[in-house]
Amino acid sequence: MIAALLSVVVLFTPESGVPSSPPGTDKVVHTLLFALLAYTGLYAKIPHVLPLLVVYAGVSEVLQELITPLHRSGDVLDALVDVLGIGLGWAIASAVRKRRRGPRTTG
Repeated sequence: MIAALLSVVVLFTPESGVPSSPPGTDKVVHTLLFALLAYTGLYAKIPHVLPLLVVYAGVSEVLQELITPLHRSGDVLDALVDVLGIGLGWAIASAVRKRRRGPRTTG
C-alpha cells in the first residue's frame, strides 16, 4: 500500500514540485520505484501483479502527458525503464524466495 502511494506521489507530482537533479536521475528513480512495486506486489501475492504493473507503467506516462496541470510530459523511455524495474523486482523476489527455501537435499 505504501509503495503504491509512493508511486502516485512520484509519478504525479506537478513538474514544479519535482526537485532538480543530475541528468538520468529520473530513470534511476523509475527503475527503483517499479522494482519496489513489483517486489512488494509479489510478496503480497497480488494476482497478475507483473502484467498490471506493465499496464500501470504505460498508463502513468500517458496520464502525465494528458493531465495539463501537472506540466509533465509522458516519456516512452520512462515506461521502458519502468518495465526494467519490474524485471528487477521480480528477480530480487525470486532470489529471496529461492534463498528462503534453502538448499535442496536428497535422501
